[in-house]
Amino acid sequence: MIANKVSLLLLSVTLLFVTGCNNQAQKNEITIAAASDVYLAFTEIGELFKEETGINVTFSFGSTGQLSKQIEEGAPFDLFAAANDSFIRDLSEKKSIISDYQKIYAIGRLGVYYPHLETMDFNVNQQLLDTTIKTIAIANPEHAPYGKAAKEALESMGIWDQVKEKVVYAENIRQAYQFVETGNADVGIIARALIEEQTVDKFLLLDSQTHQPITQTFGIPAQSKNKAFSKQFVDFVMSDTGQEILIKYGFEIPQE
Repeated sequence: MIANKVSLLLLSVTLLFVTGCNNQAQKNEITIAAASDVYLAFTEIGELFKEETGINVTFSFGSTGQLSKQIEEGAPFDLFAAANDSFIRDLSEKKSIISDYQKIYAIGRLGVYYPHLETMDFNVNQQLLDTTIKTIAIANPEHAPYGKAAKEALESMGIWDQVKEKVVYAENIRQAYQFVETGNADVGIIARALIEEQTVDKFLLLDSQTHQPITQTFGIPAQSKNKAFSKQFVDFVMSDTGQEILIKYGFEIPQE
């Protein structure tokens, strides 16, 4: 009888220990839904953040519109890094994002990526219309802010109607980049932040006046279990270290 009681006591202590360890592990990790244009920048930032705080960061990269829908449906994300503030405002109105902690962390830039063309002097209006360019990759404007901005830019330049039959739509801006990299598209209208340094000479930045600003914004989902750690990550991105990394990847820093 005594032996049974001792065994039960040891089992209870073991379960409490395991549960405590699991809770501790949960407390030291956040899951972030992030627009795919920040893939390179946030991968680097996430590693530095872990080194400084001991908090593990798991990213789920995708199009802002699709991630927004997942958050509205209750997906267990601790932080949302959207590529456009309109999605954060919409989720806030639906009570899916807490209203008292939203920050614009960067302004995205858009341009034409043409790694397979021999020319080093790319003229957008002339060459996108040229018959030698048969496919132009952009993110889907229905749910991806960079795709919407790409369409706006082509419309602003007055060539959308002429090139729309060439356009191939990717699920997000990183997939559009991959279409071009793999040769499945001749050129792409891509986020500057995804262009590697060795190919930046095959990238032409578009005039930001040709499309609405790409105001990249943080929001904390209402269902987040780690709001304090989410705020720590936001503060880290907004710190000098985080902002320097964003600038390195071609983002502009919002003026306060």
